[in-house]
Amino acid sequence: MSLEPIDPETAVELYLADREAEVSKATLYSHSSRLGHFVRWCGEEEIDNLNVLSGRTLHEYRLWRRRDGDLAPASEKTQMDTLRVFVKWLESIDAVVDDLHTKVRSPVLRDGQNVRDVMLESDRAEEVLDHLSKYEYASRPHVVLTLMWHTMMRTGAVHSLDVDDYDPDAQYIAVIHRPGEGTTIKNGKGGERLIALSNDVCQVLDDWIADRRPDVDDEFGRRPLVSTVDGRAHRSTLRGDCYRYTRPCVSTGECPHDRDPESCEAMVYTAAFDCPSSVSPHALRRGGITHHLNSDVPKDIVSDRANVTAGVLDEHYDRRSQREKMEQRRGYLDNI
Repeated sequence: MSLEPIDPETAVELYLADREAEVSKATLYSHSSRLGHFVRWCGEEEIDNLNVLSGRTLHEYRLWRRRDGDLAPASEKTQMDTLRVFVKWLESIDAVVDDLHTKVRSPVLRDGQNVRDVMLESDRAEEVLDHLSKYEYASRPHVVLTLMWHTMMRTGAVHSLDVDDYDPDAQYIAVIHRPGEGTTIKNGKGGERLIALSNDVCQVLDDWIADRRPDVDDEFGRRPLVSTVDGRAHRSTLRGDCYRYTRPCVSTGECPHDRDPESCEAMVYTAAFDCPSSVSPHALRRGGITHHLNSDVPKDIVSDRANVTAGVLDEHYDRRSQREKMEQRRGYLDNI
């Protein structure tokens, strides 16, 4: 069979145009988002013609995507299932060899594996934020972890924020979907919301903006709230901040794994995720949600604030034990 050359960006555009009449807008958006990672990987690997795809290259992408996104098995399965559908479509336009889609592998989920239990506990979060407040006050990591914990934002939401989205007088911050200007949030327009901020969080943001924030614009002329000297902080930078500062040795000076800091691989700036006790932004968000629920914040308030449905909150985020839930309910019985 003679293959017809096609670059990754064009292939994805044609695929999405072809599926537009068959699937919902939400599904189309999800496929666009997932395949965007594949296009990004192709760029990094200098793959400009999909004719070269093979079982090996697809496996290399799977490993890269797992690490790049810190994916749980359920999330990895979703990503690879979408890629398999895309590769099968590529076969239909003679862009790849026949039956290549059968070589796109996905994890086989065991019972309960669609839910991750890893989260940052409240006492650990307090240690981390106290350390940052004392030794790296109003630094970028302090701002990032403060927002993630107190507002329960996803990484994409923190990445999307502009200075102008923050209202210091009314003490709130706006999360806005701007796909035409390089920043997207989960659930698109449906994920837009205003989030109230406490006095302490506002003080950290005020001092960051006034004294420590690199005064730069991004490529669209916007003023990113979380910036580096090069512009808007990349999502991977935000994830790295989370991994680095949740290593216990950073905030406590002690290693629960008896590792030697001089030889520990996780002490390398880009390898903090190798620490068994460091956590991803998703685990921090899960911990923040559970902390709010344990603090008797009503579930509907947490749901709106964190932009997650009540059903998803119950299944994936609420890590209170049955006894904790019972004792909280008991508090409401005194007035009956």
